[in-house]
Amino acid sequence: MSDAHHLKDHNREARIFSHRLFVAAVLMVGLLSILVARYYNLQIVNHKTYVTESEKNRVHVQSILPTRGLIYDRKGRLLADNRPSYTLSLILERVKDLPATLIELSKLVTITPYDFERFERVRRDRRHRRPYEAVPLRYRLNEQDIARLAVNEYRLEGVEVEAQLIRYYPHGILTAHSVGYLGSMNQREKDAMTAEQLRLYGNGERSIGKTGVEKSYEQILVGKSGFQNVETNARGRVLRVLEREDPTPGKALKLYLDADLQKTAQVALGDHRGAVVAIEVETGGVLAMISTPSFDANLFVIGISHKDYDPLNTSEDKPLFNRSIQGKYPPASTVKPMLALAGLHYGVTDETRTIIDPGFYQLAPDERKYRDWKRGGHGRKVNMLQAIAESCDTYFYDLAVRMGIDRMSEFGRHFGLGARTGIDVPNESSGNWPSKAWKKSRHGLPWFPGDSLNVSIGQGFTQTTPLQLAEMTATIAARGVRKKPMLVRAVGEQEIPPQVVDRLQVSERHWDIIFNAMREVVHGRRGTGQRIRRGAGYEMAGKTGTAQVIGIKQDEEYDASKIQRRHLDHALFIGFAPYKNPKIAVAIVVENGEHGSSTAAPIARKIFDAYLLDKGEHIGDSGIRSVNFEAPAQAQAQIQTLALKLAGSEL
Repeated sequence: MSDAHHLKDHNREARIFSHRLFVAAVLMVGLLSILVARYYNLQIVNHKTYVTESEKNRVHVQSILPTRGLIYDRKGRLLADNRPSYTLSLILERVKDLPATLIELSKLVTITPYDFERFERVRRDRRHRRPYEAVPLRYRLNEQDIARLAVNEYRLEGVEVEAQLIRYYPHGILTAHSVGYLGSMNQREKDAMTAEQLRLYGNGERSIGKTGVEKSYEQILVGKSGFQNVETNARGRVLRVLEREDPTPGKALKLYLDADLQKTAQVALGDHRGAVVAIEVETGGVLAMISTPSFDANLFVIGISHKDYDPLNTSEDKPLFNRSIQGKYPPASTVKPMLALAGLHYGVTDETRTIIDPGFYQLAPDERKYRDWKRGGHGRKVNMLQAIAESCDTYFYDLAVRMGIDRMSEFGRHFGLGARTGIDVPNESSGNWPSKAWKKSRHGLPWFPGDSLNVSIGQGFTQTTPLQLAEMTATIAARGVRKKPMLVRAVGEQEIPPQVVDRLQVSERHWDIIFNAMREVVHGRRGTGQRIRRGAGYEMAGKTGTAQVIGIKQDEEYDASKIQRRHLDHALFIGFAPYKNPKIAVAIVVENGEHGSSTAAPIARKIFDAYLLDKGEHIGDSGIRSVNFEAPAQAQAQIQTLALKLAGSEL
């Protein structure tokens, strides 16, 4: 024991202990210094930064979307409404198992593959979606859907049912081409917007105006979004609202459009493809604008499925095509009153001058015969009144040679031909009112006398839209005062004044001659439109037209029985009423209707009666038809398959 005690070095052990104690103390002081420095950094240096970050986790800014402005017709009837609807949405940050949740939801409510595709598109678009922002899965839930979801709410974490206002068109088919429709935003539209603008549309989930008035007045209708700061818990549930700024609703629009007149025009067109445009002479307001066939605008509001879209897009009848402003047709004989007025104005003819009409016209020394529609001609003394009333082509062939294309082209532009009218809806076509310069630049060819003959009867290079023909007719009815056609009459309480775009200075005597000749078309003994005068309690003026769709050789006759239905002539009519104090001007084009006198003119009579005598169709409360948003039962199996594909993907 003494040897062991002798070998133990107490001094050395004391030094080792002291050294270890010092190292431990230094280490503890160092660690404590780091901790203090970190606390100092968090609490003093970066205090504001981390308080802000903490607030971001606790407080969220939510956009409050404004209510879209309503659209009314001239009598105050709703054409575009906002109706309450319930939407099934998911807050992805709160959903623990997305595939399982989707499968469970598909058992409770109907979810179509299109619903799923739209949901996936928004879910993956991280650029435009904020954290804890609901992603819509299914719109327009019915009461049974809501009840089933409410019963199962306890096991559907992150699933919400929200009340929203959805655009609804009570008369969707009647107004699809005029009022237009809303539709889902595409990527191009999103990319063109600023972040602030995009918030107006729920970061791309709210529908936007696609056509018609809905598109051209988008910025007025959409309103201004509000916001609210809400406090949430760790699971994203809203605890309270800290601050709120209410949105500014969009302004309402009142149109010149008359819903009853729209229905009258559509019913009168029946199964024909074609267009009707009616204009109020005093203001230039568009009273009716119909293109048939049409479609239900409600199908597009929340996004249309391929199943519903493909038949519309591939149909040979082109229901999505707005014939009233985009369809380009030869105006045929409907331009004759305007050209007769030009002849009077330029002094190349007068009301007493006559021609001999053997049924054709020849340009010396050309042997070609430019035929009149009436095989035997209209007689030996055809004056201007008879030429318009009976639509004598030969008279206007002769007038074209005397007047020349330069004067014809110049005069026609005073009536809006060959240019867009500027109507307040998008995608209008300009048509074509030809000139020497146009043919040279377009075809690289000089102008030939025969070209002028074709223009004189509204054929050849001439193309007009039904809206242009209605504008031309309204300008005639207003004795040369051309007003810009407008659909919208007032924004909110602010009336939009009519806009005069041209004033043609023509002798009143010349106007009287043209008015009288157009009256003879309907009320004259040989007028081409005389069949529509029977029983009318007022006088009207008009002009019929029949436009060739295919060419007929010199030695052939037009035989409708040997021509395909879609190759038959188009039927046209323009007119205004009452004759002495015009209030309404119309233009009608019936594709392949053959004869303006028998097919198009009777439609005009029905429109005149509806507007002047209140004898037209009337809009009911139920609208045209409801839209079926239910999916077939087999779609549930597809949804479950699609949902399972998410199992390996990230939120």
